[in-house]
Amino acid sequence: MNTRNFKLIFALLTLLFGSVAAFAEIVSPVKWQQSIKLTTDTDGEIIFIASMDPTWHIYGLQLPEGGPRPTVIDLSHVSGAELVGEISAVPEATKEFDKTFNLDLSWWDGSVTFTQKFKLLPDSKGAAFRGSISYQACSLEDGSCIAPSKETIDLSVGNPPVETNSEKDNQEADQSTQAVSAKTTTAGPGSKLWAPADFSQVGDSNVSEMVNASWLYIFVWGFIGGLLALLTPCVWPMIPLTVSFFLKKSQSRRRSILDALTYGCAIVVIFLALGLAVTAAFGAGKLNDLATNAIFNLIFFALLVVFAISFFGAFEIKLPASWSNKMDSRADRTTGMLSIFFMAFTLVLVSFSCTGPIIGTLLVEAASQGSIVGPAVGMGAFALALAIPFTLFAIFPSLLKEMPRSGGWLNSVKVILGFLELALSLKFLSVADLAYGWGILDREVFISLWVVIFVLLGMYLLGKIRFSHDSPLDHVSIPGFFLAMISLSFAVYLVPGLWGAPLKSVSAFVPPLYTQDFNLYGSDGFKSFDNYDEGMEYAAANHKPVLIDFSGYGCVNCRKMEGAVFDTEEVSGLIKDNFVLITLMVDDKRKLESPVKATENGKTIEIETIGELWSYLQRTKFNASTQPYYVMLGADGQPLNASYSYDENVAKFVEWLQAGLTRYKTSSGI
Repeated sequence: MNTRNFKLIFALLTLLFGSVAAFAEIVSPVKWQQSIKLTTDTDGEIIFIASMDPTWHIYGLQLPEGGPRPTVIDLSHVSGAELVGEISAVPEATKEFDKTFNLDLSWWDGSVTFTQKFKLLPDSKGAAFRGSISYQACSLEDGSCIAPSKETIDLSVGNPPVETNSEKDNQEADQSTQAVSAKTTTAGPGSKLWAPADFSQVGDSNVSEMVNASWLYIFVWGFIGGLLALLTPCVWPMIPLTVSFFLKKSQSRRRSILDALTYGCAIVVIFLALGLAVTAAFGAGKLNDLATNAIFNLIFFALLVVFAISFFGAFEIKLPASWSNKMDSRADRTTGMLSIFFMAFTLVLVSFSCTGPIIGTLLVEAASQGSIVGPAVGMGAFALALAIPFTLFAIFPSLLKEMPRSGGWLNSVKVILGFLELALSLKFLSVADLAYGWGILDREVFISLWVVIFVLLGMYLLGKIRFSHDSPLDHVSIPGFFLAMISLSFAVYLVPGLWGAPLKSVSAFVPPLYTQDFNLYGSDGFKSFDNYDEGMEYAAANHKPVLIDFSGYGCVNCRKMEGAVFDTEEVSGLIKDNFVLITLMVDDKRKLESPVKATENGKTIEIETIGELWSYLQRTKFNASTQPYYVMLGADGQPLNASYSYDENVAKFVEWLQAGLTRYKTSSGI
């Protein structure tokens, strides 16, 4: 491999991983300045100045439906004055057709000054204005956007009139904390129980171990996804075509090895760039929110069902043939590394109809990590699994003689993937159902559908069900027989779950046990709360320590901990007899009755959903944002032991609980 090629590959990888570091940082591209002044004895102006970093912009005050978030200046509380006219902006917004949203949009870059005029009321010697500015910033350079953001408005001039009792009551209502099912909390942000926890006396947590385990989980599933994609009818036939391409272009053994390695690197780079592009489009900080968004999960549920129907043979999903033909012709016309890159891109395009649902499922799973690293790890593993066989066959073309030929078995693989996609689609429907509390896919309904799906898959593998594009089956192959046995056995394993069995091996996918309507195995017996302040009040009154479980409806590791640890007799008995359990779902999308205003990092933020409230509690009190996250507290709201994260070792979890319980008894004199 010559020096020039090494430099080019190194430059590509440096650029790629440099972008990972850039997106992983917290981005704040817009700075706001607010001021107010009287221009005459009775007239005045409120001025808001937005300064954007280079390449960034914010959108206009009025935008069409279906586009990005417009800039909204909401002066909801005005005392001592009345607003005059509409808000003006200088300079005028740029108006262009945006190809990304396919809409005519307006925006400002550089800086913009907004002005709102007002007039003092008769006999008023001043005025006060409160409200918020909501906006969304996007980059003109790469199309990335930050999540919709808010700035608080709190301005006054002169001597504002004293607020009436009704006005005070209204503002206090805006700052009140609402709990699950619209119950008012007893304390809320700012109280002693919400003060930052002091872990200095109780040791370190295992959070870093949990994060590493989560990334390993994403890597393993990404690699398995790549191997599955390799066996699909869209990818498998590309292997001999690829080898033929390299045999025609290579002039020496050394050169063919170099080209094959370059080809493998190009596949990894393209797929990894795809994962990073998805992350950049939505913003790394909002990936977890996206993963539990109802509309997103419903769309993905529908897409997987459509792909499954396509894999069953009802119709075929393909990207326009002109795209792949264009890439293929460019690969033939060009030379050197550029031709190899075009060949790799052709593979990505041709394989889309089979790899699309696998990649999509992987990215959504990785999104639950709430970090750029998750999608990067997942897509890197997927691409690695896909690239290794292509690279090996390109280096050793004689291996093609041992490779199974394309045929009916590839159609069977496609149908098997169709059944698996149907099963996985239910997970996305379940996440939306749980996050918004619809109650349409309870645990027994979910399990019933899985039982039917895997029974039908077993029958298909035994040749009892055939689809239109399947080849005639004279006999059942030995691999098909064992796969059928596995599928039918799995269906039998699921059956007890219809009556409340824990099903620990699939607890990461099925809905939680509390959604089970009919449970012969009995309830877990926990005295559990879904409200922090109410749980703490109950624990203090009954002289018990508190176990807080920060969880999420879309959190796979949370379900695994519940099934493998919490549902064991040893752990459930210990919690039932000694603790008050408070389970807080950080992705609960239900709205609070009134927004909660709180301070974080010196800024006033507005909390609108139940999940946002518990996420704020976890960040500000425990300086953590990952789930699952467990902590034991005494009556003063301070920890009794180090925090605990994802680790399915039951003995270790029991030891952790016992240590916290001992500390509580010692400090309480029990």
